[in-house]
Amino acid sequence: MSLQTALQELSSFRRNNVRKSQETFKKGVVVLKSGASTKLGEEGWAFLEQLALASLDIGRIDIADQCLLQLVERFPASPRVDVLTGIRMEATESPSVVLSYYDELLRANSTNAAAWKRRISVLRRMGKIEKAVEDLNEYLDTFYTDVEGWLELADIHSSANQYTHALEALSHALLLNPQNPFTFLQFAETAYTSGDLPLALKMFLVVIDMNEVEDEDAIPLGISVRAWWGTKLCSRQLVSSQTSHASNSDTSVPKNIKLIDELATERVLTAYSGEHGIQARSLVSSWMSGR
Repeated sequence: MSLQTALQELSSFRRNNVRKSQETFKKGVVVLKSGASTKLGEEGWAFLEQLALASLDIGRIDIADQCLLQLVERFPASPRVDVLTGIRMEATESPSVVLSYYDELLRANSTNAAAWKRRISVLRRMGKIEKAVEDLNEYLDTFYTDVEGWLELADIHSSANQYTHALEALSHALLLNPQNPFTFLQFAETAYTSGDLPLALKMFLVVIDMNEVEDEDAIPLGISVRAWWGTKLCSRQLVSSQTSHASNSDTSVPKNIKLIDELATERVLTAYSGEHGIQARSLVSSWMSGR
């Protein structure tokens, strides 16, 4: 691989926020050994940070240390480099030592958002879930617009089967990023797991409305397939239920629920009409016979 090709591809990874640790490491080592990073100006420092993270991902501490040494020498008081040092420590030091390090960073600068988030991550790995939730709520009081923070809080609550709190956190994420269908899908699946089928159905249908093209005969792809599966699961249970499904959110069941169920069946079959068609039809048939 030529040096120029490696630099171009690494730059592309950074622009598109792509991790690809193995590929980044292989290409990055080519650049590092050539010494070209010292001639790239600001791009060179971004490259060193990129390679350091990739190296830590795959366990190449030696290469990460080479990158970090150059960054510390160039930016001795950088909060960003301080956090990168903490991430390096996480690879070899005990959680308590790393936690103390992040505490020091936050005492020096309580607005260091990256240090907050790494500290919360360490707390979670240590099993200190209540403290992680407490700190994450405190963090979000200051950095309310951090969508990733709200998603992390939702994930923590979901892992503890606290689905009501998870939905509350996801509601904030939806307010901050209403154009992202993946957040709506996560909300729908969390609502389904919590047992609020009417709310889950509503949100699955929102995902479909956001993501599908106007052509009714088009084959569902990607996230739409998952949303149609969710719609089918919800509608099937709502149709077959002899009693009304309770909804903690007071979401009503659509009057045309049977039509929605039939449409979901057709859409799922269409999505799997190729090589997976036989399996899909078998699954849908078992749904129908189980009504």
